[in-house]
Amino acid sequence: MSSNRCKLNKDLNSAEFKEYYFLKEELKEFCRNEGLKVSGSKNQLEERIIYYLDTGKSLDDEKPIQDKSNFQKSKSSKTTDFEEIRLDSVLGENFKCSEDKREFFEREIGKGFKFKVKFQKWLKSNPEKTYQDAINAYYDLQNSKEKTEIDKQFQYNQYIRDFFKDNDDKTLKDAIKCWNYKKSLKGHNKYEKSDLDILK
Repeated sequence: MSSNRCKLNKDLNSAEFKEYYFLKEELKEFCRNEGLKVSGSKNQLEERIIYYLDTGKSLDDEKPIQDKSNFQKSKSSKTTDFEEIRLDSVLGENFKCSEDKREFFEREIGKGFKFKVKFQKWLKSNPEKTYQDAINAYYDLQNSKEKTEIDKQFQYNQYIRDFFKDNDDKTLKDAIKCWNYKKSLKGHNKYEKSDLDILK
């Protein structure tokens, strides 16, 4: 049973990582060992790890470092660039997540704004859209992410419910044993009749 379980390590790619269920403690331990931030929800930890496995970089370190020699120049030009961005401005080809754009989105969305990976992909694949469209897309992605996070938190509860719907003669201990077996396998974590094999 547990021999089939994949150990979380940096040699996995993001696709392999997504095929397994990991406990929050396992995610935190991995982040700690790799020098990544360990705070946040389970979903945030997963997002951080996926980015790290894909790029080898920390998602939280992607903020550009200010070159001191160009500080004055960049400071004055940044204000001009920032003022040029309007809600009806078009994103354009080769969108870059620069500091002036970060400031624009922070002003429109709030200080909690971050260039998350999904939002960056949306920005780069929609060059003809406006900044207003981008703000709408950001909120859509946030709502979808929150739903995913809630869904993941309730995977266990859903599994137990489905288990008893199909096996009202079994005990909670049986259900938990099947759940532990299921989450050690590749693929989804939904209840299937074949999960009962572990009880034989």
